[in-house]
Amino acid sequence: MSTKKQLNVGIVGYGFMGRTHANAFRKVSNFFDLPYQPVLKAACGRDEAKLAAYADKWGWESTETDWKKLIERSDIDIIDICTPNDSHAEISIAAARAGKMVMCEKPLSLDGPQGEEMVREIEKAGVANMVWYNYRRVPAVTLAKQIIDSGKLGRVFHYRAKFLQDWTINADIPQGGAGLWRLDAAAAGSGVTGDLLAHCIDTALWLNGSIDTVTAMTETFVKERMHQLTGQMQKVEIDDACAFLSRFSNGSLGTFESTRYARGHKAQNTFEINGENASIAWDLHDLGRLQYFDYREESQTRGWKSIHVTDTDHPYMGNWWVPGLQIGYEHTFVHQVADFIKGIAEGTPAAPTFRDALETQYVCDSVLSSARSGQWTPVKKLG
Repeated sequence: MSTKKQLNVGIVGYGFMGRTHANAFRKVSNFFDLPYQPVLKAACGRDEAKLAAYADKWGWESTETDWKKLIERSDIDIIDICTPNDSHAEISIAAARAGKMVMCEKPLSLDGPQGEEMVREIEKAGVANMVWYNYRRVPAVTLAKQIIDSGKLGRVFHYRAKFLQDWTINADIPQGGAGLWRLDAAAAGSGVTGDLLAHCIDTALWLNGSIDTVTAMTETFVKERMHQLTGQMQKVEIDDACAFLSRFSNGSLGTFESTRYARGHKAQNTFEINGENASIAWDLHDLGRLQYFDYREESQTRGWKSIHVTDTDHPYMGNWWVPGLQIGYEHTFVHQVADFIKGIAEGTPAAPTFRDALETQYVCDSVLSSARSGQWTPVKKLG
């Protein structure tokens, strides 16, 4: 029996993200020496049968079918939100007002104004908070951050990113309801911009700094789909594909692309950064490797090299296996929980906080606005 102080977690939502988060809370103390022990205290969802099966499989001690009752419970310290985007604001604000710590799935909100309200309430309550932009915590991506911050790249000229999927090409796939809410603008807020590009944008802001202005285009390839809840054909209002150009505050140029119509790609998330001295690149399909080119090396042996990010001096890797044995997607969530708990103990917020995630939301808003207007659009700055 652990003698550490317990942090009781209440999770809202039991789908894909509910599984990744539960796994992270369960595993984190096995691999990280933390001052607090997370406890899977209660899971909340609307379908009692599915909720019971989820709670039993992942080891949640109890269940609730009303998230308001979950928040009211005195034995809950952290509210973890794994619900569709349209409920993030209501749940997180209620949790903050109840004095609960809040962890929220991405994107933060449906739009910037809603995100601003969330930030105001979370900061007014003074509770620890974090948004689950997990790709920051791929060890190779964190290593990229360390290399960039060391100045080895020199002045940055270009940032390019893409996130490609192919799962919505079939026009018979319905929109809305369980499993398909990402195709319903009312629940998701946007399509690939908020779902996929938000990841790319968060990573870009973290690695390369603020974005000043964007120009974008979007396309909805299937104009109507049956809504799963009503059985009626309805107009599709999310973006199936988005591409935009950007100018960063450091003077570099950015190109971003996302789509769910790239046949052959299930989740290709990549970035490349070109600096005056060196370039760096990463691909989720080979997430344990970081590609690095340094022009200052001897010309006869100069070239791209593949860094296998598994050594004990690489980010997070000293907590896992022996050098040469890489880890995977699920471990990024474990890292996020570990950093969140360390932040609680040290009194230093672990990024990205709600405020950090609001900057990503501002970029998404400007991208969608630019796609409508056809004009270069400035990105609102954090106040």
